[in-house]
Amino acid sequence: MSKNYDVLLKILLLGDSGVGKTSLICRYVDDDVRATHVATIGIDFKLKTVDVGDKRVRMQIWDTAGQERFETLTTQYYRKAQGILLVYDVTSGRSFKNVRRWLASIEENASQNIKRLIVGNKSDMLVGREVTVKQGKQLASEYKLPFMEVSALKNTNVSEAFGALAGLVVNQQSGTEPAKQVERRETIQLQPQSSKDEGGCSC
Repeated sequence: MSKNYDVLLKILLLGDSGVGKTSLICRYVDDDVRATHVATIGIDFKLKTVDVGDKRVRMQIWDTAGQERFETLTTQYYRKAQGILLVYDVTSGRSFKNVRRWLASIEENASQNIKRLIVGNKSDMLVGREVTVKQGKQLASEYKLPFMEVSALKNTNVSEAFGALAGLVVNQQSGTEPAKQVERRETIQLQPQSSKDEGGCSC
């Protein structure tokens, strides 16, 4: 049987425990988010096939544990990934502060040309917000990385975030990406993509 995709991408989600990495993946792949939270143990992945430009892309999306005791295990997957979605919780100043630590870990362990996108999750929270949109943009600008706020609960900008990261990787691989210009954007919006969902939600 011939494969039904043109490109295989390995995407890694990083960030502190509880920021909503599993919820983002469940929303994107299965369009489902459960209210109860169970911390991810170790690492797991889901599959989703999407269209990026004229390419059929199979995304292997890796969900990682944010607890420090799993960090050695998680870093083993850095070099296998072509893109990283770095997630913090807008209601947790600590998780936002730790973005710098995660970026340093990526710098140390990932390949030089890996694509990164900073994402502030739980943008639907009107009460308890500790990190402003402006602060998120400033941090992303400092590292010359794209930035987006999302909500797994309300399904706001979730597909756009994953699609933007996939687009950056695909364009880089095809040699059509003006890398420096793209990475300096504070937000990225892609046209809606057709998709084929695979797997069930285990979040």
